[in-house]
Amino acid sequence: MNDEIKTAAEAVEADALPRAHEVHCDPDARNAADQPVPKGVSKTPTEQKSPAQWAYERIIMYLKNFEESLDNEHEVAMGFTGGDAGVLRIEGMGYFPPDVVTFYGSDPTGSKTQLIQHVSQLNVMLRALPKAVEQAEPNRIGFRLAQDLEDE
Repeated sequence: MNDEIKTAAEAVEADALPRAHEVHCDPDARNAADQPVPKGVSKTPTEQKSPAQWAYERIIMYLKNFEESLDNEHEVAMGFTGGDAGVLRIEGMGYFPPDVVTFYGSDPTGSKTQLIQHVSQLNVMLRALPKAVEQAEPNRIGFRLAQDLEDE
């Protein structure tokens, strides 16, 4: 039992924050569920968020957690299922309420790419790709997106 005393506002805020649960074979693996929730996530009450905003915020948390496990030679990308659309190096992300999420980036040939997806069809597979050779540092879109949520 926890003897910590919380105000009514803290209890309401805690109830409104998303809860994730993960289990890995490696007990030391990073869990997105254990990471702090950006302030911007709790700024808008849950009942006022569209499915697109909810998906956007949660994907950002997973992206940032995934990137934190990468070395400086790799960046995050998305793999696609079905067809032969391949892989998208994630360079940006957005949403359009009530139900559309979009990912901006490039494919392995460097061609500009954008995925626009309805939240009911959302299926994101994160992959580690070697960073572009000409870059000194890897791009970390998850960190920039999470900072944007903090700044809201």
